[in-house]
Amino acid sequence: MRFHLRFLLLASCVMALFVSCEQGSGKRQAPIMRDSTHYTEEEYINLAIDSNQLNTFLQKNAAYAPYTDFIKDFYTKRDFHYAWISATGPTEQASSFINMIRTDAHFGIGDSSLMNKELGALFDTLNNRVNDKEWKPNDSLVSKTEMLMTAQFFAYGDKVWGGMTADSAKDLEWFIPRKKMDMASLLDSLIANPNQDLSGNEPVNKQYRLLRKELSRINKIAEEIPHDSLFLDKKTYKKGDSAAVIAKVKERLHAWGDLPNLDSSAIFDAGLDSAIRHYQGRMGLTVNGQLQQATINSLNVPVAKLVEKILINMERLRWVPVDVKGEYILVNIPEFKLHVFDHDSLAWSCNVVVGTPGASTVIFSREMKYVVFAPYWNVPPGILSREILPAVKRNPSYLARHNMEVVGASGKVIPTSSISWSKYTGRNFPYIIRQKPGRSNSLGKVKFLFPNEYNIYLHDTPSKHLFQETKRSFSHGCIRVSEPRRLAEYLLRHDSTWTDKKIDEAMNAKKEKYVVLKDKVPVFIGYFTAWVNHNGVLNFRNDVYGHDAQLAKQLFSKE
Repeated sequence: MRFHLRFLLLASCVMALFVSCEQGSGKRQAPIMRDSTHYTEEEYINLAIDSNQLNTFLQKNAAYAPYTDFIKDFYTKRDFHYAWISATGPTEQASSFINMIRTDAHFGIGDSSLMNKELGALFDTLNNRVNDKEWKPNDSLVSKTEMLMTAQFFAYGDKVWGGMTADSAKDLEWFIPRKKMDMASLLDSLIANPNQDLSGNEPVNKQYRLLRKELSRINKIAEEIPHDSLFLDKKTYKKGDSAAVIAKVKERLHAWGDLPNLDSSAIFDAGLDSAIRHYQGRMGLTVNGQLQQATINSLNVPVAKLVEKILINMERLRWVPVDVKGEYILVNIPEFKLHVFDHDSLAWSCNVVVGTPGASTVIFSREMKYVVFAPYWNVPPGILSREILPAVKRNPSYLARHNMEVVGASGKVIPTSSISWSKYTGRNFPYIIRQKPGRSNSLGKVKFLFPNEYNIYLHDTPSKHLFQETKRSFSHGCIRVSEPRRLAEYLLRHDSTWTDKKIDEAMNAKKEKYVVLKDKVPVFIGYFTAWVNHNGVLNFRNDVYGHDAQLAKQLFSKE
């Protein structure tokens, strides 16, 4: 974890380089369009490299081979004129970019490739020569630094804005399509606009910037929070109690920002009750305002571990779209929540139940296309093999008691008495078992389809009590929604034929009904264990499927 300490020392002094995306500002950066024409004469620096010199550089620096075409195209469009170094020394853009990559080299991923050591040394040498009035623009070091700057820009962007490869992400069970980047356009814009703040135009999701801003705050918190662990002398402390540990808890919650006003008393007062509830809410704990072991365990987590969790999620955010236009639905698996967004503003949220660790919900995205009222539930092969067939063999009346029926490939109902159950397993069973619409149907009264190869969808459930649990991973992989009627209303709100009354009738009907949505809605099934919510509050959640641990091995294995 040495990189965390290096980062924490540097973060507070360099964060001025970065423009955070303030929550609720409503302001967006205008998209950068690449100019396909040649640069004007005024945009050139009156120094140039030779094309043969560039080819030799690229041959000697194999690490930049993936970016060869980008580098050549960049210099060809500007007739091989310098971009980063002028006749009087390194430009302002060059200094800003070097500062940025030096910062991110310590930003937590512990990857030395972010900052080419030779480039750093050359850049410092050139600056020293300018300061010592020994600057010579035709020195061979100048051209080498120029080419390294451009090459490193593409390498840096690939690593910091793009993250690990799509194949590596899939190995970590992440199947949301990767964002598309145009680093050439960003470089063009940076060079052509000396006063532009590069960080404000980085091709990253705004949540990435918000988490990066939180790292600066955590630097200060790390200095305030004692490293000793807290211990409880009894199982539960609540409002009105008094104990020495209560004063220490107040100190820690104040450092985190959950307790606005700090006092040194050891009395559990109303202010502490409110602070604990706030802390429990943003950490995914049971919100009861009481000081119990789960809350103490959370408060005892080292700050460095939380920094690591932020960095893991910043890596994931490098993979996601920079912006999603219009309305969309996000299910965050570790949060056990569904969020509906409309033009980047949170419309509403509700609880969900996701798959167990043994039947985990897949991370992917598709478009919502159908609402199905009074649905049948076709029993999946795995459940058929593990649960249904053994139950039917033990008790032939099992299907009738659970409102189930057997159908053939044509959809015709097969009498259960005509089936020789003993000769079938999950592998050779030639029929489909389905549960008929009704109150006891496992999918409830409505399901929401975004067709995918994983056979995952959103649906209602008769098991409403599970939504009250703090950790809600109980399903076979599909996602149970606590407010299915509200979701149906939202998806059909632009269709005047679907009144509240008609929705109620369809949900309680005995016949299944498919509704094709006029407007398809993007659905993202994500996995984020650290994020900043719509109120600007930093949240953490447990790594319910172990994906954080797997990604940590990829990011921090060199440390």
